[in-house]
Amino acid sequence: MNAAIIFVLLFGLMLTGMPISISLGLTVLTFLFTMTDVPIQSVALKLFTGIEKFEIMAIPFFILAGNFLTHGGVARRMINFATSMVGHWHGGLALAGVMACALFAAVSGSSPATVVAIGSIILPAMVRQGFPKKFGAGVITTSGALGILIPPSIVMVMYSVSTNTSVGKLFMAGVVPGLMLALLLGLTTWYLARKHNYPRLPKASWAERGAAFRKSGWGLFLIVIVMGGIYSGAFTPTEAAAMAAVYAFIIAVFVYKDMSLKQVPKVLLDSASMSAMLLYIITNAVLFSFLVTSENIPQAMAAMITDSGLGPITFLLVVNVLLLLAGNVMEPSSIVLIMAPILFPVAMKLGIDPVHFGILIVVNMEVGMCHPPVGLNLYVASGITKMGITELTIAVMPWLLTMLAFLALITYVPQISLWLPNLVFD
Repeated sequence: MNAAIIFVLLFGLMLTGMPISISLGLTVLTFLFTMTDVPIQSVALKLFTGIEKFEIMAIPFFILAGNFLTHGGVARRMINFATSMVGHWHGGLALAGVMACALFAAVSGSSPATVVAIGSIILPAMVRQGFPKKFGAGVITTSGALGILIPPSIVMVMYSVSTNTSVGKLFMAGVVPGLMLALLLGLTTWYLARKHNYPRLPKASWAERGAAFRKSGWGLFLIVIVMGGIYSGAFTPTEAAAMAAVYAFIIAVFVYKDMSLKQVPKVLLDSASMSAMLLYIITNAVLFSFLVTSENIPQAMAAMITDSGLGPITFLLVVNVLLLLAGNVMEPSSIVLIMAPILFPVAMKLGIDPVHFGILIVVNMEVGMCHPPVGLNLYVASGITKMGITELTIAVMPWLLTMLAFLALITYVPQISLWLPNLVFD
């Protein structure tokens, strides 16, 4: 009964168009003060202890690093490198877009950032080359979603915070699925480009490839710093994020000199406002999960599901449907913070691996970012391409179907996500 009241309240407030963070907070406060006798002090305490986790510090740093890289010409050099490698195949520039998104995803940790950084450079180039605008928009919108699957990833940090799963393991687990999805999106792109005979670029010589690689080397080295640093044990994921931010700043301002010192305060401000927004959602989501757990909702759900005889297979199917539906109305960070604490105990009870479950949630979030009405990537892409959301939705279709097929694969073949972390950590 209480569960019904809580969720009706939450969705009611969200339907009024109130920001998710505030609807979460209000739901909790209304319920606690009218239906229970929880003292106000414990709410205040929970607000603070909720974001006192060391892992959460990684989020502002990854956002900052991503912003320096977006404005600092790193994306452009990655695109040139990718073009020199795959530009001579069918749909060369589009394939280079997928590859560049994968490379940029490995340094940024956020999907919208990847779409902006790569899309704003490669889309105009594709249109000039004679690709239909729809095709370019479809490629970049979906490949940009790699930003949250290929580590480092902000969404994985959120999952780790809400379920106490190791961030290092999650990052490791994202590598194989991330590369696989990049390959599948690339194949879809190549197939469509071959079918419609889209333009190709002249083949680059190895000397040109070498030069392009050297120029983008500074940016690509960031991947080595973050991933290498975490797995050699040199620093924790949070420290890696801070290192990334400092390194990105040095590259953008002093090495590539694409950004003047005058522009730095603006980047800092943008990152601060973005971080504040995310941290505020986290704070309220922590409160919400505190309320949900104190009302024993996850436990009741776990009991209900195990009693009804749902096996892991059906449960995972239900989770996918649930998350895809949630993806229709909420953005990824909120979904992870609200759903993970509720679904996680059930998954554990059914013997599903916490890391595999995390990757499954992340892939669901990727799909959600590319379909309306709240697909973040769609809005970002529509801003770059000046196309309407409906038009974009149709453009994204072929890649979206590829992603759904990939989701099914990830759901029922846990080895894809678990092979690497088990190899490294055992």
